[in-house]
Amino acid sequence: MTAYSPALIASETEQFEIGKQKAKVCMTCHGADGISTQESYPNLRGQKMGYLISSLKDYKTRERTSGLAVLMQQQADALSEQDIQDIAYFYSQLGN
Repeated sequence: MTAYSPALIASETEQFEIGKQKAKVCMTCHGADGISTQESYPNLRGQKMGYLISSLKDYKTRERTSGLAVLMQQQADALSEQDIQDIAYFYSQLGN
């Protein structure tokens, strides 16, 4: 059993809420709970944090170009490194 300090738990809760606020724009296509209702948009709920970070960075640097990448490139362009971390944390924690 892992012991968590109250400060760590508060920090994680705070980051989750910050990420949730920053992810509101993502929810239009990827769903309010990270489960997309549209076939062409992937589910983000429960994805690994590293994968989400890598994907957003790849859109930002134009390394991902297929499908609807142009839409994601525009969204990623507006994100700071901290935004990417917070949004990825939020979606990675959904469903846990």
